[in-house]
Amino acid sequence: MHELSIANSVVEICAEQAHGARVRRVTLEIGQLSAVMPEAIRFCFDVCAKDTVVEGAALEIVEMPGQARCLACGATLDVAVPFGQCACGSENLELISGQQLKIRQMEVG
Repeated sequence: MHELSIANSVVEICAEQAHGARVRRVTLEIGQLSAVMPEAIRFCFDVCAKDTVVEGAALEIVEMPGQARCLACGATLDVAVPFGQCACGSENLELISGQQLKIRQMEVG
């Protein structure tokens, strides 16, 4: 379960950036094509945060849809998997969104 190591990294980064202050809320941006399960992150986050300044912090997860740009016609299309076909018939797509995993915001206090 790679979500455990991801959640642990998120907690470590937040604790470091909080400089000893209590972390109240963490907002994560997770792309739907990232192969990261939001519910597993939510569970692992609470486990990893125990006995740190992040313990008890609310975790908000924003799921970002997958999007690709057609390299043949330039159209942007939604994709649920990391491949697909444009309305123009081309399968030459460049993923532009949906693979990200980042800490969007952290609230301390």
